[in-house]
Amino acid sequence: MSALVVCESLVRIHRSGSVEVQALQGLDLVVDDGEVLAVVGASGSGKSTLLSVLAGSDAPTAGRVTVGGWDLTALSRADRVAYRRSVVGVVRQQTAQNLVPWLTAAENVALPLALAGAPRRGRAGRVAELLDLVGVPHVADRRPAACSGGEQQRVAIAVALANAPAVLLADEPTGELDTTSSQQVYEAFRAVNRDLGTTVVVVTHDATVSDQVERTVAIRDGRTASEVLRRPTGDGAPVVAEEFAVLDRAGRLQLPAEYRAALDLTRRVRLTLEADHVAVHRDAGAR
Repeated sequence: MSALVVCESLVRIHRSGSVEVQALQGLDLVVDDGEVLAVVGASGSGKSTLLSVLAGSDAPTAGRVTVGGWDLTALSRADRVAYRRSVVGVVRQQTAQNLVPWLTAAENVALPLALAGAPRRGRAGRVAELLDLVGVPHVADRRPAACSGGEQQRVAIAVALANAPAVLLADEPTGELDTTSSQQVYEAFRAVNRDLGTTVVVVTHDATVSDQVERTVAIRDGRTASEVLRRPTGDGAPVVAEEFAVLDRAGRLQLPAEYRAALDLTRRVRLTLEADHVAVHRDAGAR
């Protein structure tokens, strides 16, 4: 696979008067073309800022970020509009922000096609194809208010896919949904990835999302902290999840909290270099 999204030492500082908030503090992230990835973090961890940067609605303060060959640190206003129309599709948590309430589901999906100048003759077929792909062909003639929350979010996915973006970005897409509806939304993401080859990046606070995606990246304090990769066992057994810590360019490593708690690792640890690994030990003399 080739890298579709690359963030290197990404920094985003928000300023309000004399106050500065560093939302992203040198974050590194690579998303391969065709991946289904979740970025997980608590409130204030920087995950939503990351999505805003990738969506082209927020500009990085420092570092490097590219999506599909577009350098997001050097976009003109016209380039930013073209990027948001052709490279990324965005699904937000609040359904009211995704759909025009006085249009039907089909009309909502057709709207970005019309704005992009797609020929009228082919729009109806594209709309029907997308609504069927995400599992809601039955709501084509309904307005959002006549659809359930889960149906609205799946229509929103179809809207975001209308102009065939390379990457679909979703911000807490199931935050307002029940378990069944959430499962249907993730099934729609997987169908989009499988049938269209679209890369999917979801940001959420819900760590259980790792059961729904191929790879989960945890961010903490604006930095990449750890990854969970789901690997097929190859013998028909259930997929096995493996957890990885991220080593940054300065050699810093964040051990998962449950590992630190299990071994009572606190301020200082002892390292030993073995033949094929580095061992981390509790330092009894540090107390």
